[in-house]
Amino acid sequence: MSKHFETNSIRISPSKSNQKEHSSPLYLTSSFTFDSAEEARATFAEEIEGNIYSRYANPNSSDLIEKICAAEGTEDGIATASGMAAMFASIAALLQQGDHILAARSLFGSTHQLLTRVFPKWGISSTYGDIADYLNWEKLVQPNTKMLFIETPSNPGLEIIDLEWAGKFAKAHGLILVVDNCFATPYLQQPAKWGADIVTHSATKYIDGQGRVLGGLILGRADLMKQVQFFTRHTGPSISPFNAWILSKSMETLAVRMDRHCANALKVASEFEGNSSINAVKYPFLKSHPQYALAVKQMSQGGGIVTLDLIGGLERAHRFIDALKMISVTANLGDSRSIITHPASTTHSKLSESERKQVGITDGLIRLSVGLEHQEDIIADVTQALARSK
Repeated sequence: MSKHFETNSIRISPSKSNQKEHSSPLYLTSSFTFDSAEEARATFAEEIEGNIYSRYANPNSSDLIEKICAAEGTEDGIATASGMAAMFASIAALLQQGDHILAARSLFGSTHQLLTRVFPKWGISSTYGDIADYLNWEKLVQPNTKMLFIETPSNPGLEIIDLEWAGKFAKAHGLILVVDNCFATPYLQQPAKWGADIVTHSATKYIDGQGRVLGGLILGRADLMKQVQFFTRHTGPSISPFNAWILSKSMETLAVRMDRHCANALKVASEFEGNSSINAVKYPFLKSHPQYALAVKQMSQGGGIVTLDLIGGLERAHRFIDALKMISVTANLGDSRSIITHPASTTHSKLSESERKQVGITDGLIRLSVGLEHQEDIIADVTQALARSK
């Protein structure tokens, strides 16, 4: 294994067959055969290694997991059918009735739904802590608190949590630290080196990078991953071999794509900072970001997401979106194509107005996932939409 992200993302490929193919093959099979009854018994008993059933593992998903574990610096992992399957399993596999989760308030909308509407049915409770007040989170830890769940940068507010602090805090209180690393990707940030026990991803986003397939990832300590693997094997949120193959191949270009996403996003953010139609522009590597120093400490670049808080609220935001000519309007992000989303009316619409306000989601907030187009074309489209939406 190389010490370089780019080389490992291209060269790790343990699933090669005896056909001497150069590119990894697709293993479109639901199950795998055994040479004898004894081999089948020993494989099921985990006395020998081997594939059994694609719900458990498949060479394509194994390739993907090995690449991501090398990138994140984790001991083991599992691939799931979607990002939310990964978020759900990372919690459900490790907690039980009566347990409590301490979570950062700034979370993706569907993760919020899990914590507030799904897990309470099973007797798992949660409390939110404000990122700006994290030094007072000691007061939020309960005797039954078992997990600290955070995402950084947050979606869509781009708030940054100090991973070094989070790792030490979780260890001091005996908590499992779970970090959603979707926005940063393993190329820009590796939470495990700061003490994260579990790292999750919606691989649908930057890891795919072209808006083609769904996928999720759970990575972490080997002892915890054994519990996650047991849970996912018997509940079935398995990734398809085809999707795993796509995502593994996409890892080969993640570094070069993220370099371009980040360069474009910084240029776009810098261009519109101070614009008279915008209340605020937020981007982790803008010096005006309230946690700029922290972002620079734990991220190698600022990522591909910029938020624009438009003057004029909901009506202005909708006029702006409708005036765009090139940028796509969809709920995804991390695509080669630039994407606009209005969180208050879409991805975070299930939050109450007061809940949105607490995490900085105003009616005028626009989430711009900056793509790989030429930066001048992205800037031109935003500029003309601002002018036409006044």
